[in-house]
Amino acid sequence: MYKKLALAFAFLSSVTAANATNVYNLNGNRVVGEEQIYQIDSNGITTLEYVAAEYHLGLSNMIEANPEVDPIVPLKGLNLVIPTKLILPDTVHEGIIVNSAEMRLYYYNKGKVEVYPIGIGQIGKGTPLAWTTKVERKKAGPTWTPTAAMRAEYAAEGEYLPPVVPAGPDNPMGLYAMYVGKLYAIHGTNADFGIGLRVSHGCVRLRNEDNEELFNKVPVGTRVQFINEPIKTAEEPNGDLYIEVHQPLSRSQSEFDNFDANVPFSFTKSQLEFFKDPRINQDILQRALHERTGRPVLLNPVEF
Repeated sequence: MYKKLALAFAFLSSVTAANATNVYNLNGNRVVGEEQIYQIDSNGITTLEYVAAEYHLGLSNMIEANPEVDPIVPLKGLNLVIPTKLILPDTVHEGIIVNSAEMRLYYYNKGKVEVYPIGIGQIGKGTPLAWTTKVERKKAGPTWTPTAAMRAEYAAEGEYLPPVVPAGPDNPMGLYAMYVGKLYAIHGTNADFGIGLRVSHGCVRLRNEDNEELFNKVPVGTRVQFINEPIKTAEEPNGDLYIEVHQPLSRSQSEFDNFDANVPFSFTKSQLEFFKDPRINQDILQRALHERTGRPVLLNPVEF
């Protein structure tokens, strides 16, 4: 599938300029931002990846929000949902939060939160799912030292990897890297796709523009927390109850290969208690859990 997407991303695109931001004010609400609608030019050709990049989203975010749309050749003139409304994870609002399940990184900074789409580790090479650490060091122009297992994997595909890949635009880590803990990094990429997909060897991958922006803002020592929350819930100050549901990460290669099937949830105790709230419309809740659009859903709308 990745090869098809890579070929598709080489198409010329004719679209209107995006009115996008990935910065949200912290105002006491957990639900931030507003959804937008994007109309594909009736005379142009584009892909979901192109539109996702314009709005600081990952490919998976666009696919979840637009499940009936062909990600490679969406119909000309089609209206796309841009999922720029979201629920902030139920964590401390400090430093970097990486939620692998929704393929997003949150950076809390000076009363705002900046949200970036990410690519994460492949099956068996997983990005950490429950871990709190910090930015140990930063490096402009990182080199990449693939492990023996990585070199063997590439060799099996007929591709030679040197013991050390030098810094530069051809380096898979991009031009900037922040090392978190001792074994992982948040870095850029030399690929044209992969943001919102499971493509790395465990590190967190960002588009180069996003990575450079984040690199220049985040100081060494910043707190970094990894979580795996496909379901986010929130009760707003006005009493509105929301849920945002993403497809859980595949736990096996068979689940990953059969991506049309819904991976089962592992509900937490707090989620099960939230679902029992008598204010919740249970039909809306069950539909949200089934559809998994990655979009905040109001569970207690006013009924007339």
